[in-house]
Amino acid sequence: MKALVTGGARSGKSGFAERLCMARAPRACYIATAQAYDTEMKERIALHRFQRESAGYDWQTLEEAQALPELLRRLGSGAEARPATQGSQPVSLHASQAPQPSPAAPMVLVDCLTLWLSNVLLAAGEDGEAASRAAIDELAAAVERYPGPLVIVTNEVGDGIVPEYPLGRLYRDLGGIMNQRIARLCDEVFLVTAGIPIELKQLEYKL
Repeated sequence: MKALVTGGARSGKSGFAERLCMARAPRACYIATAQAYDTEMKERIALHRFQRESAGYDWQTLEEAQALPELLRRLGSGAEARPATQGSQPVSLHASQAPQPSPAAPMVLVDCLTLWLSNVLLAAGEDGEAASRAAIDELAAAVERYPGPLVIVTNEVGDGIVPEYPLGRLYRDLGGIMNQRIARLCDEVFLVTAGIPIELKQLEYKL
């Protein structure tokens, strides 16, 4: 089972994606793509981590800003991530610290694709468009081949006004392309608005 969860900012999509994992597996690997560039972002990441750890569910958190396709391939091949511990509390790991293989591909939650895309786009500089398109191709292949259950969070970046600068328009366009590619590979696609999830593939009008 592969599911894509999309929506706008503060729509409730991440919370729904977490609950979906909790309902479908006894534990899951949480891949966080956010990078903490400032104090406010560090506080957001710490709050999200605390909320997950206090939910009474077995989350194993990995942080991976750019090499998401590679990490999915590793997890799919059995290199299941288990967190280090500090007392009784899990500690987030960077993907490069993931431990040795285990037999089955875990339930994975990726949050979120649009942050991952911005990381790839900005890191590539002048070659951002070509690098991002290649990374989207690599991601699509990794998602398609992942053998375990997968829940992926993304944003509807094209629902607002047209960005006034070229990089913003490129990011919007690449985000739309990426979302369409991944949605085609998923068994379920949920749109979350005001905290209410709607499964779109059941409602899809087929030509």
